[in-house]
Amino acid sequence: MGAARDKLVDGLYGLGWAGVKKLPEPAAVALGRKIADVAWKRRGKSVLRLESNLARVVPDATPERLRELSHAGMRSYMRYWMESFRLPAMDPGRFGSDVEMKDEHILREALASGRGVVVALPHLANWDLAGAWAIGHIGVPFTTVAERLKPESLYDRFVAYRESLGMEVLPHSGGAAFGTLARRLRAGGLVCLVADRDLSASGIEVEFFGATARMPAGPALLAQQTGAVLLPATLYYGDSPKMYGRIHPEVAVPQSGTRIERTAAMTQAVADAFASGIAEHPEDWHMLQRLWLDDLTDQGESP
Repeated sequence: MGAARDKLVDGLYGLGWAGVKKLPEPAAVALGRKIADVAWKRRGKSVLRLESNLARVVPDATPERLRELSHAGMRSYMRYWMESFRLPAMDPGRFGSDVEMKDEHILREALASGRGVVVALPHLANWDLAGAWAIGHIGVPFTTVAERLKPESLYDRFVAYRESLGMEVLPHSGGAAFGTLARRLRAGGLVCLVADRDLSASGIEVEFFGATARMPAGPALLAQQTGAVLLPATLYYGDSPKMYGRIHPEVAVPQSGTRIERTAAMTQAVADAFASGIAEHPEDWHMLQRLWLDDLTDQGESP
């Protein structure tokens, strides 16, 4: 049963990559909205979890407002997928016009310093499009990490897709990824990591919208170990095809404290930057899973 399901999932994603890529852009936009509307009306687990997460972000929202936000959130989420299916076929010249990044100069200056740069992003808007912008507009390739997906063939599709955009993709599992990232940074390279959810034992506890969540230690540890510049970044959607974002100021390594204390302080600063962007555009935060520790323990899950 599991093998059959994996084959079906992989086949559906394969159809998405093959079919949506060929659609005219307005048709792809309309299809994404239609799929999102159907999914939202069904009120499945993912939609209810998104709504529960949004209630943390907008605590004074009425039930009606939360439903509006979750509806907009599902449309944003499906827009991400429609864009991602089409990205490999998109004219790279569009990245400079379709994406506008506030304080882009912070990233350019950090790269020019030769120290190496770690950009940490949450699941806001389209982080793959932001990566394509960095390659096509800034002119800098980068290295990232991808979580292994099931089936394995689906993971291979994701890796091939991201590599087709010019990214170097490392598997999340195993200990080799950190060493490779560190080498890229010491050579003055760029590393981009989606870093707003980590339920592993190595995750750092942070205060996030008034409750405790765990986020990856990797960005802070890489900055400490290699001397790289750590820059949070946040994104949000405008009317299709526009996407906007902001490069936040550097999260500096504290001058005092143990390694654990420095890592905790830096990760909290990254979480605070993420929270500012998510609070401004909650409908573009694609967090359809449990995140806060009390949500996990309420269900008897291990954080």
